[in-house]
Amino acid sequence: MTGRVSCAIDDGVATVVLDNPAKRNAMTTQMWSALPPLLDSLAGNPDVRVVVVTGAGDSFSAGADISTLTGLTPGEPMPATLAEDALVAFPKPVVAAIRGWCVGGGCQLAVACDLRVSEESARFGITPAKIGVVYPARTTARLVELVGPAAAKFLLFTGDFVDAERALRIGLVDELVPVGGLDARVAELARTLASRSQLTQHAAKDLIHAALAGQPLTERYRRWAGEGRAELAEGVAAFAERRAPEFPWRPPAPARPDRAVPVEGPARP
Repeated sequence: MTGRVSCAIDDGVATVVLDNPAKRNAMTTQMWSALPPLLDSLAGNPDVRVVVVTGAGDSFSAGADISTLTGLTPGEPMPATLAEDALVAFPKPVVAAIRGWCVGGGCQLAVACDLRVSEESARFGITPAKIGVVYPARTTARLVELVGPAAAKFLLFTGDFVDAERALRIGLVDELVPVGGLDARVAELARTLASRSQLTQHAAKDLIHAALAGQPLTERYRRWAGEGRAELAEGVAAFAERRAPEFPWRPPAPARPDRAVPVEGPARP
């Protein structure tokens, strides 16, 4: 079976590459299944502060490889949904770097990332209506949270492609860059994210997810604020001394079983 997911780490940034260029990086079952253990490994790696997800060559991902969907049982968790859930649960910032086609399962992955930066020539589509797939419940909810109910209905009802300008307008992407400028802009953004307080980022992600789920926030906030005293002291001191802060907080190792996940290099966007 063709297709793989590769990863390389450089200066605090892990670049995860969806690599099946013969099919515009369509996701095989093997590729979907590779993402959760890889993200599990990156979550526990203290050298990783930011993750960038991108596609090999000239596309992000043209969706699921349809030839790998036979044999799946309707109603059971699909590999794509498990991969999406792993992205959403990942505690560090995740940026989708999008060029070319971002369709179906590829768009599902992009929506699961925290931020989406796209080249102006990219094309987006959510296409389950074209093959009779019922879009998963949590996936639908995330799409609605991102673009609102009207835009979600248009995308899901029609399965039509939209250009990057419309994707920006409805909130499907956060930023557009000229063709050829994606790598430089994403590298700049990743450097910025890697320089900021990890405690602030982890706390914000946790509180935002809790707010969207309608969960109480007060105790969560108190816990995070209690952990942040030294972080705040360093931030204030650095501001007063006009220097770059050296934030001391580091995330605890996740309580997950160890998994042997190879990290390859260099990544090939």
